[in-house]
Amino acid sequence: MKRFLGLDLGTKTLGISVSDLTNTIATSLCIIRFDSEDYNSTKDELRKIIDEYKITDIVLGLPKNMNNSIGFRGEATLEYKRLLEEWFKINVIMQDERLTTVEATNYMLEANLSRKKRKKKIDSLAATIILQTYLDRKGE
Repeated sequence: MKRFLGLDLGTKTLGISVSDLTNTIATSLCIIRFDSEDYNSTKDELRKIIDEYKITDIVLGLPKNMNNSIGFRGEATLEYKRLLEEWFKINVIMQDERLTTVEATNYMLEANLSRKKRKKKIDSLAATIILQTYLDRKGE
């Protein structure tokens, strides 16, 4: 049975979400913090999560420019995809993440979360939106 992990890669944080057992609902899990662009330092923590939740596939948000081109952040994310596949021998699916951070911020503004609370939750919520978008599209 498949189970998905959703990832939102930033320059210093990795937002993480996980699908339920029916692959219907994505839930925020946590954030892994790392030194700027030191992606190797995320490996051990991700291994624990993949093993604990018996993850079979990763959905990684791909930051594209609004004109659909891939910029510096997109290139860094594609490199991270290669690392994930190498480390874990797992299928990594790229999901367009344009505007997910905006969407996540809007959700939190509607919930009247303070700026401090929004900053702590933005990456894991963005990872949840990335994964939920993929699950919804896959289930159509």
